[in-house]
Amino acid sequence: MNRSSNFGEEISGRSIVGNTLHELGFKHNNLWVLTSDVGMALQLFKNDFPKRYIDVGVAEQNLAGIAAGLALEGNIPVIMGMIPFMSMRSCEQIRTAICYQNLPVRFVGTGGGLTSSGGSTHNAMEDIAIMKSMVNMTVLSVGDPNMIRDILISSMTYEGPIFIRLAQGKKDKVIYSPEAADYQIGRAITARKGRDYTVVTHGEMVFRSLRAAEILEQEGIDLRVIDMFTIKPLDCHVIEQAAAETKGILVLEDHLMAGGLASSVADFLVDSNIRPKSFKRMGIPQIYAGFGESDELHKKYGYDLESVLESIRILAA
Repeated sequence: MNRSSNFGEEISGRSIVGNTLHELGFKHNNLWVLTSDVGMALQLFKNDFPKRYIDVGVAEQNLAGIAAGLALEGNIPVIMGMIPFMSMRSCEQIRTAICYQNLPVRFVGTGGGLTSSGGSTHNAMEDIAIMKSMVNMTVLSVGDPNMIRDILISSMTYEGPIFIRLAQGKKDKVIYSPEAADYQIGRAITARKGRDYTVVTHGEMVFRSLRAAEILEQEGIDLRVIDMFTIKPLDCHVIEQAAAETKGILVLEDHLMAGGLASSVADFLVDSNIRPKSFKRMGIPQIYAGFGESDELHKKYGYDLESVLESIRILAA
């Protein structure tokens, strides 16, 4: 995948969500937008389509139930909210009202991982584990905010529920060149080719992995970076290739190390009797992270840029 000339530029993923939903509102009369008191980026849609906009306040359980009812009437509800409350407070409604009936509800969540700066109650550490366990649920984690528009457009004709995980949604880093974009749900992006080691990652950790690859290249280490933006269904083919073609796999994610992408990759490798030369996971340990900026917390828990570099160097030694 070609890197954008604006690589590293920060833009608002939330604004792209709002602008794209507003655009789609004119094309799809059955598109409804719902939120739980976090609709600042949705004002354009609210202004032009007030009868298809619902803000329930801090009541995520009701939000999921309303979305299920709308979907049963032939609509496509898109829910925008904060990930911890969206994924946990309304867990039963998502499972039974939405996933059980395989309804086309789209969840767009902000504050992935430790990006919220809101402390343990607002950190999204378990969401991928929860959402990927739901039957019929497709799980995405977006690294480049410019991917959001294409994903939302394609979701208008996609079957079943989708969970779209964003980072903070305010200052998200651009990675890919738009003209080279080809975002297909269920297929990973090879963000960087490499022959020595493979980093499998998602969300904002994609940018960190690419920065690590740049630095390690100067040391003679050629790092492959796989953007597994579709966590479920998992692109098993690229994992199998990485195990066969490189000297080891490192899974990096802003999520609990147990239950997230690393667990899905490990399950596939074991079930397929594939043995990579080495395997390591980096992310949040079994701890409730406290307050702090995400970069500060990533360093504290050992998966900041320097920690990633050191782990690869140890593998290569």
